[in-house]
Amino acid sequence: MRLVNSIVNYISTREPGIRGFIITLYIVGIIGTAIPFTRELFVFLTPFILLISLLILIAFHTGYDTKTLLVFLIIFLISFFIEVAGVNTSIVFGNYSYGKGLGIKIFKTPLMIGLNWVLLVYCTSAVFEKIRLAVPFKIAGASLLMVVYDIAMEQVAPFMDMWSFGPGRIPLQNYLVWLILALIFHTALKIAGIRISNKFAPLLFYCQFIFFLILALYFKLSE
Repeated sequence: MRLVNSIVNYISTREPGIRGFIITLYIVGIIGTAIPFTRELFVFLTPFILLISLLILIAFHTGYDTKTLLVFLIIFLISFFIEVAGVNTSIVFGNYSYGKGLGIKIFKTPLMIGLNWVLLVYCTSAVFEKIRLAVPFKIAGASLLMVVYDIAMEQVAPFMDMWSFGPGRIPLQNYLVWLILALIFHTALKIAGIRISNKFAPLLFYCQFIFFLILALYFKLSE
């Protein structure tokens, strides 16, 4: 824990270079993943990149309190165990299985997938927090943004050995469940009165989305 605090404190003092670091990190990730020779290395690095992204968010989050930590812990636990149910029963998202790209697994499910849900809920909430809309529209907008992100991510996931569905197209229920969960999580944030303020959260989201979008187009054209 002391090591994590030290890393977070170090990151927070390097604000001027963080924006360039984030952009560079994902540009290098696009190139490294696209090149067959280096793809395996970048697949291995994927969990570490997600952890670096999380540390940046932690370092620049404003307004820490127990309630915020508790709500995101609940989001982590709910999303993780729904993924456990999904991958072990094929009922929730459809028939899919996880590869090695997201690291350590418990019950056939990588722990990192729960953190990924937390990152996405956090970042999409931050994106819409700055837009002057009524709360229901913010919830709907942030949730739809997560689904659009997932559409791009699903095209790349098999190539990065994150997860893959069975033969045929990705089932519509996958995206419907994503939307339902996103609506529940974003609604929970609003009910709890949590407002996400983080200057780098929108940038991280856009970089990740562009990362998957470019690679999705690349792999599609390479077929």
